[in-house]
Amino acid sequence: MQNPLLAILKTGIQTQRQLFSELPPEATGLPSVTDASCSGCGQCARACPTQAITLGRDAQSSVVQLDRGRCLGCRACIECCPTRTLVEDRSTRTAVRTREECIISNRPAPSAPISTVSPIFRRSLHIREVSTGDNAADLEVIASTNAMFDVARFGVHFVASPRFADALLVTGPVGRGMREALRRCYDAMAEPRLVIAAGTSAISGGIHRGGYAEANGIIDLPVAAYVPGDPPHPWSIIHGILLAMGRTA
Repeated sequence: MQNPLLAILKTGIQTQRQLFSELPPEATGLPSVTDASCSGCGQCARACPTQAITLGRDAQSSVVQLDRGRCLGCRACIECCPTRTLVEDRSTRTAVRTREECIISNRPAPSAPISTVSPIFRRSLHIREVSTGDNAADLEVIASTNAMFDVARFGVHFVASPRFADALLVTGPVGRGMREALRRCYDAMAEPRLVIAAGTSAISGGIHRGGYAEANGIIDLPVAAYVPGDPPHPWSIIHGILLAMGRTA
């Protein structure tokens, strides 16, 4: 059996020291909206498979609104945008505290409501993950615990029972059949408690939204952080967790 200490000395420390680094070349980033003037052609809205893009007009020009809570990151809107109003965002700091902040536009948005976070979670957090049917997001959550990302260094640990958890990390579209199970899991937790929506499916249902299974994401629980992406990168998941803890902006 290989000596663990000797293995560490030979291979070195693999954990990434730079937090929230940009996406690697092989990964696809979420679209972002620039202040470039939109032609109003509507190609982006027609290309979007989840109706995440809406177009309007004001006194100056066309207004583009992108709901990252519905976005799959397919790049269809970026590839067909003739004015570069929609471009790729390589950042992994994509989590937000409110659903309204998931919606971005080429026009200044009104200030989002300020959500407060209990300081009790700033030092450590015990998480119970609840998967409602998104294996891709589940794999990224698992990746956040490996030696490369090492979410445990922030005092974050995953537990098997909601009775020992401070937060629920929900993945998947939360269909009608999973809604009661998720509610029971939430009710089993002691106060104060948090809910983190990890992935487009958990935020809005994504591609499943509006179907017969009523899989429209988390609809009846208070969410402390939304992590867009289908699936979100491990750094984005860690950003969402730290955001819910009140340790980052």
